Amino acid sequence: MSMNKSKILWLAQTAIFIALLVSAQAITRSLGQFVTGSCVNFILASSCILIGFPSAAAVAIISPIFAFLLIGTPVFPMLIPFMMAGNLSLVAVIRLISGKAFLDSGSRMSTLYIRLGVAAVCGSAVKFFVLWAGIVKIALLLIPDIKPPQIDALTLTFSWPQLVTALIGSALAIVIMPNLMKALKYEKIHRN
Repeated sequence: MSMNKSKILWLAQTAIFIALLVSAQAITRSLGQFVTGSCVNFILASSCILIGFPSAAAVAIISPIFAFLLIGTPVFPMLIPFMMAGNLSLVAVIRLISGKAFLDSGSRMSTLYIRLGVAAVCGSAVKFFVLWAGIVKIALLLIPDIKPPQIDALTLTFSWPQLVTALIGSALAIVIMPNLMKALKYEKIHRN
């Protein structure tokens, strides 16, 4: 594949995952944090598995901006960098721990699921910590004129539910994506 086609494919795949993520947030917004957050984390982890870390990192960083511009979440723009960092930490840890396990056609499925499972749990824990520390312990203290009920609501939103939704979403991705790739005989173009 030529370099231009490869770049166009990379851009198209990245754009599709950004659109999926923002659409999922808009569609599931009324269903609550556990559904929306699980969908977001499913898409983030799936992008890492299917199209590689550079695209997943772009999705992780760009999607909170589009979510703010199109949907109005989060209410406070100051939270966006922390959301980016949380998303990025999830895909980075998944990639770091799983490596290219899902690309190795010679890997046994049990080994693949163990590596991806460990990656999902560790990535979820790191994302939770980044969001909790960044938003609850730093950002909420810096937002001018924030009211105590808003602090309480955001503290709850960015505490343990983040761990739960990250675990659910990444677990769904590690169960579904390798099987989908195998069923479709998915050929990885970006082996990074």
